[in-house]
Amino acid sequence: MATVTSVSYFKRYKMEMELHSIPLPRLPEEFTFAPWSCELLDIHAEVLFGSFHQEIDAQVFPSLGDRQGAFGLMLEMTRKRGFLPEATWLLQGPLGPCGTVQGLRERDGVGSIQNLGILPGWRGRGLGEALLLQALHGFRRVGLRRALLEVTAQNDAAIRLYRRLGFRRSKTLYKAVPEWHRF
Repeated sequence: MATVTSVSYFKRYKMEMELHSIPLPRLPEEFTFAPWSCELLDIHAEVLFGSFHQEIDAQVFPSLGDRQGAFGLMLEMTRKRGFLPEATWLLQGPLGPCGTVQGLRERDGVGSIQNLGILPGWRGRGLGEALLLQALHGFRRVGLRRALLEVTAQNDAAIRLYRRLGFRRSKTLYKAVPEWHRF
């Protein structure tokens, strides 16, 4: 039997931007974007896990801290009515896959960035920016004019990136995460 012993609250920001003028993504020569394909689901899930399992987001969303959880999350996302293959990309580097991003169309016609992740050894090279821009252009290609995302308030590097590209905080949220104790 399991019971909730306590609840932690994580501060998160909802950020939004207009898609009227976004720069084109620029990748170093040895990197390429791989468009969504169901054959890449396992690879997206593995990169998702590798990008988040040691980060605070794995505490906020436990599925990100578990390989099977990351696979289940990817599978669930691809089955959603609003899943957008045009905004879902895998980033390939010289040593293999190193980044992932997924996009959804929200009911109000806004593009929603999901789980932008770069493996730790590849961070700090502008790859996250390029991957995000690639997804945002995917939203534009299907006629969306706005994008949103959520970010944990403690993720300073991500917040700086999002602000630099034009995202602005529109709301502060608190995500309740129960801690379970098994008897």
